[in-house]
Amino acid sequence: MKQFFKFVLATMVGLIIVSCIGVLIIVGIVVAASGDKHIDVDSNSVLHLAFTNSIPERTPNNPLSGLAFLGIDGDKSIGLNDILANIKKAKTDDNIKGIFLDQSYMLSGQATTEEIRNSLIDFKKSGKFIIAYSEVYTQGFYYLASVADKVYINPKGMFDFRGFSSQITFLKGALDKMGIEAQIIKVGTYKSAVEPLILTKMSDANRMQVNSYLGSLYDFYLTGISNSRKINKDSLFNLANNLSIQFPEDALKYKLVDGLKYKDEVLDELKERTDIAVKSDLHNVDLSDYTNSDAKDGDNKKDTKNRIAIVYASGEIGGGDGDDNSIGSEKISAALRKVRLDDKIKAVVLRVNSPGGSSLASDVIWREVMLTKKVKPIIVSMGDLAASGGYYISCAADSIIAEPNTITGSIGIFAIIPNLQKLFNDKLGITFDGVKTGKYSDLGDISRPLSPDEKAILQNTVNRGYDEFTKAVAEGRHKTQAYVNSIGQGRVWTGSQAVKIGLVDRLGNINDAIRSAAKKANVKNYKLVAYPEQKSFFNKFSSSLSTEMKTHFVKSELGDNYRYYEQIKGVTEMMRTPQARMPYDIVIK
Repeated sequence: MKQFFKFVLATMVGLIIVSCIGVLIIVGIVVAASGDKHIDVDSNSVLHLAFTNSIPERTPNNPLSGLAFLGIDGDKSIGLNDILANIKKAKTDDNIKGIFLDQSYMLSGQATTEEIRNSLIDFKKSGKFIIAYSEVYTQGFYYLASVADKVYINPKGMFDFRGFSSQITFLKGALDKMGIEAQIIKVGTYKSAVEPLILTKMSDANRMQVNSYLGSLYDFYLTGISNSRKINKDSLFNLANNLSIQFPEDALKYKLVDGLKYKDEVLDELKERTDIAVKSDLHNVDLSDYTNSDAKDGDNKKDTKNRIAIVYASGEIGGGDGDDNSIGSEKISAALRKVRLDDKIKAVVLRVNSPGGSSLASDVIWREVMLTKKVKPIIVSMGDLAASGGYYISCAADSIIAEPNTITGSIGIFAIIPNLQKLFNDKLGITFDGVKTGKYSDLGDISRPLSPDEKAILQNTVNRGYDEFTKAVAEGRHKTQAYVNSIGQGRVWTGSQAVKIGLVDRLGNINDAIRSAAKKANVKNYKLVAYPEQKSFFNKFSSSLSTEMKTHFVKSELGDNYRYYEQIKGVTEMMRTPQARMPYDIVIK
């Protein structure tokens, strides 16, 4: 027995030592990864852009990016902030002779793609070239690539040009089979977030709004390509409508591309354009690496004491702190308070990229925007989405700037209370019984249906939320509440449409918003500072490790069906509190 305890003790000590060594190794890797990553850019270089990952608003603070063996996200994700900064920097960098747009998927939303596209158009003003190549052109990547001086496709490649479609997954049939009833309380004819739970197809109102915003997005898409490729927009519509582009030769015939080339041929052309010998390696610098170069963007204002703060609000809106991919009302509110009280910060840009979420959390953030506007200019810059709760937190700003293909509006409120009585009683054989001290003590109990009185109480709560929402919009946009109600009702609008009806002041990108904020604050020299502060790698390492591993496992198991998992997960989260949220996740193909 004595020997046994010695063995156990030795094993425990050994495990502790191994664990400590493991931690030290990880710390060493982190320190090394966090160290000086400075790179020197060779002369006659090409900036390599390949967008194969989703594009967040800000580059994640992850020094282990790319080290997938530790279970951390192995993707070298780069945020829109650094993408735009690097393209701007390359414009004036004498060592960068051009940009190579390499085969990409553009997993980003349309407004994000638009921001990158506009930065590429600005880059071309320098006289430098842009070459695009892909084996497969998705419609999203072709829209980006169409600004290039030369667009090439692999001779055996694929070219997708067939118009836009948007599909909704309806869950009512599955819920019926499981004995689950989604009890809906909402305000808004177009507030269709709940439709997948109670219908098997789109309502007439929802079909009308989807046709409207999808048509607006598609018209803008075709206009952009028409301007870049000098092809009549109606001709482009007919090419897509008749599926005339089925093979690479078709794309060449109708002048959507400039040549059929293999990648080695494209690389040889890049060498020729940069005066590099064919037998030598192309001087190539990746976008993520270029962040750490010494090149200046020609607009460096770091010496000034004046600051303009960019407060990033990205993801679904909820209570608490949130994280890099969600908006926590506590964290965003704290950031707004901090920039409001900092005398060095002369103006604020609130960057919103959100489908909405909790109506209560949205109101908490709205309040901080209101208070900020009283002491310094605050301009909203809308990304891919600024809808429902995302619009709620925007409406109090001095001015709202959106991309033409931003999805916004969706002014409405809803709540979902599931009734699982049939599931419990008929499917599982489970019954419930109990006592209560008041008539409504068990209001919201999911083991039974709502009574008419209870539905009326919840409807009154949702009605009040909608009234407060429309009042906030009316006050912020200087409209009557009746007018806001007429364009509200949960209806979704594109940025182009939103300008016409007064929900947005003008079209533009985040740089336009920054310039607008500076002008309103009457400052010419300023430094940009970003909020909320991103967590250090060590602070989020343990939670990130388990979360990333779990997400990676689910994604690998479900593949393309992962979005359905996210949809079901989102429904369960929506059942907690009244929601000011997008009608559903808009996926445009």
